[in-house]
This record gives sequence, structure tokens and C-alpha cells, in this order.
Amino acid sequence: MDWTLVLGLMLGGLALLLLMGLPVAFAFLTVTVIGAYEVLGGERGVMQLARNAVQSIASFQLAPIPLFILMGELLFQTGVAHRAIDAVDRVVTRIPGRLAVVSVFGGTLFAALSGSTIANTAMLGSTLLPGMLKKGYAPTIAMGPIMASGAIAMLIPPSALAVLVGSLAGISIAGLLIAGVIPALLLSVLFVIWIVWRVTRNPSLAPPDPGAEGLTLTERWGPFLRYVAPLSLVFAVVIGSLLAGIATPTESAALGSVAALALGAGYRALSWKKLQSALTETVKLSVMILFIILISQTFAQVLSFSGATNGVIRAVQGIGLDPVQVLVGMIVILLIMGCFVDQVSMLMVTVPIFVPLAKAAGIDPLVLGVVYLLTMEIGLLTPPFGLILFVMRGVAPPEIRMSTIYASILPFVAIKLLVLALIVWQPALGTWLPSMIGR
Repeated sequence: MDWTLVLGLMLGGLALLLLMGLPVAFAFLTVTVIGAYEVLGGERGVMQLARNAVQSIASFQLAPIPLFILMGELLFQTGVAHRAIDAVDRVVTRIPGRLAVVSVFGGTLFAALSGSTIANTAMLGSTLLPGMLKKGYAPTIAMGPIMASGAIAMLIPPSALAVLVGSLAGISIAGLLIAGVIPALLLSVLFVIWIVWRVTRNPSLAPPDPGAEGLTLTERWGPFLRYVAPLSLVFAVVIGSLLAGIATPTESAALGSVAALALGAGYRALSWKKLQSALTETVKLSVMILFIILISQTFAQVLSFSGATNGVIRAVQGIGLDPVQVLVGMIVILLIMGCFVDQVSMLMVTVPIFVPLAKAAGIDPLVLGVVYLLTMEIGLLTPPFGLILFVMRGVAPPEIRMSTIYASILPFVAIKLLVLALIVWQPALGTWLPSMIGR
């Protein structure tokens, strides 16, 4: 069977099943099993596919996924993150759009502890949004920073999705976890600059808010030292152990989980019920992610055996594109997909084709990994189906329309696109920090 026909039938069948409402993982499983039967030689091919599927998840390098999820769940269930947001609120004073800036600081802090964009956005929205609207902040300047900084969790360790991308694409997981740190911090700085500039030009967007100026020095900085500084140590343990080369991603994730457990116990916020909830959510998410890895790997194997992967590579090489043009083409496809499909579907459809294509074009795997994470992050925020937009819809007051939520995120999407362009122009933004591992 010609590779173009195989590729068209598999992608077409997948699109049809998704439009019928079948869950993503089961849609991919159906297409993969049928493809394996036709391409790999009937029943024997399906059996080989099952053996390969087991091997794809029987890997020690996937252990960071449940450990990173557990780390975030422990901090979320114990409420330690909420106390940290209140502590940051006391420290930030005398700056235009103060609470919007606090949401960026808080979102970046919690992103370095949670790894979940959804939990990050929901926590920030429920904690900060009501107070901002009550004080007279315009909905656009209140909601935009919360959604934009909430999505940063995809870039900063402990990002379970970074481990997923690294596993599917064959990219160094330790390198990819660290590669997202500089782009994420750059995004946070640009968000703050935009908020201050926007509010300075139009003060009606955010009324003057001096913050906790009437408090004593101890009252202002005490909660910060009590709640934020210890949380920063958790991040330092995870990143520091990776950068120093003294721990693998699995070991650093285990250290982070132990540190999160110790913090919850130290603040007397940990109970058996909360621990049980954290473990239950960890198991649910971990099983889902491992099943996705299993299906994606087998889907890629069918495409490879059919000749579709090599066929696409030869077709692109025949056009004569240079590596930057190939990377830009991938980005355009991912950004378009991000407007309509979820991040897992983006990965499962494109990784089997993009990774071999990037390797043939000479694109740095870490750059490709950061591009994947950032484009998926943008996909969470782009209308009409960005998942974080609907999370904000769930925590925002009923009178706020969906069009207002769309308008509030557009400037921040533009900032993310700017950083994405900078990474393409200067790949060192994603590769410099990983190059320091072990030095």
C-alpha cells in the first residue's frame, strides 16, 4: 500500500473518530490497531504491536511523571500555594496594576511547583480574580495575566508534559526540563512590562493600589520568608540537582516529592485525607499519560513501517528548505492545530512525522522540544477552543462574556509568539542552560 494512502487513511480516520466524539486515546487506539493489521501483516502485526506497546512504557525514564504530579498535588492539596500567593501580595507595592503583577509572580511561583497549567490557572483565578474585580480592575487586565502566567507551568519543572514530550520525541528529559526555564522567566518579565506599560498609559484599567504599605516590616516580609522561601527551596532542589548533574530526572522528581511532603507536614497542613486525595489524583493522571505514551509510540511505529515517515522527509527535502524554514513550517502547523485540538492530540499526530523530519534537517532536539512546549502552551490560550479559556470561564463571574476573555488573552498570546520567534532566531535561549548540566 502506498505511503500517501496509508497516511491519508490513518489521519482521515482519526479526524472522523474525533469528530464523532470518541475520546482521543481510544480514537488513536482504533486507528493504530487497524493500521497495524493492514500494514504489519494481519494478526501477527497486531501481536507485535502489543509487545512493542508494553516495552514503550516499561521504561525507568518515565518515572518522573507520577513523581512530578505527586509533588504538585501535595502542594495543592495542603494549600501551601495559597499561602504563598498571599505572601507575595504583601511584598509587591507601589506598582501600576499591582494585583495583575502579583498574579504573574504568583503564577510563575506556582508553575515551578505544580506542573499543571489547569490547576495553576484555577488556583490563581479563584484566589485573585474576585479581589481584582472588586477593586475596580478592568476584566481584561485582571484575567489576561492569570491565564498567561497559569500556562507557564508547561515550561517550568516539574512539567509532566515536558517529560511526555521528551519520552515521545526521544529528547533528553533532563535537558528539556531545564531548557524551558529561561523562556518561562523571559515570558514573566515581558508580562510584567506589558502590564505596567498598559496601566501607565490607561490608569482606568487598574485603580491605584498601594498594597500592604501600612504594615510593619515583619508583617510584610514575615509571611514571605515563612511560605515563599521554603517553596523556592523545593524548586532549587529539583533544578539544582539536575544542573549539578548529581541526580537524574527521576531522582530529582523524588527529591521534590519528599520536599513537598516535608513542607506540608512542617506547616501542619497534611492529613491522611489530603494525602489520599493527592495519591488518587496522581494515579489517575499518571495512568492517563502512560496510556497516551503507549498509543503514541505504536501509532508512530505503524507510520514508520508503512513508509509514510520517510516519504514525508523525502518530500520536504525535495523542496529544498533550510532548517529554519522547516522549523517555522512546523510551528505554523502546530499553532493552527492548537486552535482546534488539544495538546495531546497535537503531540500524537505530529511527533511521528516531525521528529524524524527535524533530525533529517539538523534541528537541535532541545530547540524542537521547547518549540513543542511553547506552541502547546499557546494552544491552551488561543480561541476558540483553548482549554485555559474555559477554565477562566468557570472561575469568572457569570456577567463576563466569552468575548471579553478572548480579548484579555490576545496581548499575552502576542508576547508568547514573540518569545517563540526569539527562540527560532536565537536557539541558545533554549539550549544554553541545559548545556550547563554537570559543569
